[in-house]
Amino acid sequence: MNRLEELTQKLCPNGVEFRILKTCCEIYDGTHTTPKYTDRGVKFVSVENINDLFNSTKYISVSDFEKYKIKPQINDVMMTRIGSIGVCTVIDKDEPLAFYVSLALLRPDTTVLDSRYLKYAIESVKGRKELRKRTLINAVPIKINKADIGKIKIPVPPLEVQYEIVQILDKFSELTAELTAELTAELTARRKQYEYYRDKLLTVSNGISIVKLSDIADISTGSSNTNEAVENGLYPFFVRSQEVLKKNEYEYDETAIITAGDGVGVGKVFHYIEGKYALHQRAYRIHINSSEIYPRYIFHYMRSAFLPYISKNMFNGSVSSIRRPMLNEFPVPVPSLNVQKKIIFVLDNFEQICNDLNIGLPAEIEARQKQYEYYRDLLLTFAETGNTILTDRQTDRQTDRQTDRQTDR
Repeated sequence: MNRLEELTQKLCPNGVEFRILKTCCEIYDGTHTTPKYTDRGVKFVSVENINDLFNSTKYISVSDFEKYKIKPQINDVMMTRIGSIGVCTVIDKDEPLAFYVSLALLRPDTTVLDSRYLKYAIESVKGRKELRKRTLINAVPIKINKADIGKIKIPVPPLEVQYEIVQILDKFSELTAELTAELTAELTARRKQYEYYRDKLLTVSNGISIVKLSDIADISTGSSNTNEAVENGLYPFFVRSQEVLKKNEYEYDETAIITAGDGVGVGKVFHYIEGKYALHQRAYRIHINSSEIYPRYIFHYMRSAFLPYISKNMFNGSVSSIRRPMLNEFPVPVPSLNVQKKIIFVLDNFEQICNDLNIGLPAEIEARQKQYEYYRDLLLTFAETGNTILTDRQTDRQTDRQTDRQTDR
């Protein structure tokens, strides 16, 4: 019998208490106002910084930071609440830090809940399910409200059991991280090699004719909204990101290249589709209508040249966006069909080596991560005593005296 089994048998032989998070943790979100950035001062973080908070390159002034009532401190847990919800980091530095509304700050009652245990519990499969039940999936991007974070239920075994679980998972995650870092470094090198050869292959040579994209393609946006997505729909539904949603109705049945019209995916070419699909109203489809050009060639060329082109020409308002004339005027070199076919063959094969999760390094990286997640979820699975502290209904009735004390800044 190992140490964890001994502790569990001794301290909670009949199961553990499950608690509503707000009963053992204070919950805050960050400022809702985009701050005035400075060259130095206090680091300012948001959802994209979750894996390395203190490496942020954004700052606000010390005087602005002093106005914030909620200041992160050691052992607080930062959690993403917009986009990829539920990714956590435990603060381990005594250094000032300001944060945006896309992050939630969880301050556990350390007499009953260890910070690192809380991180692992939230990121576990059951923790993610609890979050997903309360996630606003029709929001763009998806998000969870601060009040709903407090309603999720997690197992809270005795602290000694929590510490032992944390010790095991810390060692396991450290080993996994080391192995994954080595594999990722090799994969990154391969991808850079791929991009180098791709750009080299697609360099425009003298004598090759250049045409406008609108001369060889039908270009238009879709008519669907994100809230029309369904979980197990029949057809792929392309929106403005790398994520592919689903719908039960389709708008097009064709071969097409998809790119975002605005938002974080603007200028990036993620998708190539052959068949039926639905399309967001602010995403563009590019359907090649010329017999002199392979659509797959255009897909590879746009992945190489479109983002640099669009970065110079896109409209920068509150959200960066593409206007139709920019797409129309995008210049495309047209080598012979034989040359196009060779380029497609080389790049498709190279891309598969880099990206296919069923082969090579990506599969090994994924396997390492899945192994870690399996043991994490196993360690965080407990029988429930039935003494859940506060039901959701009771939680709703308590309408957050705590929330009144909380502030968005």
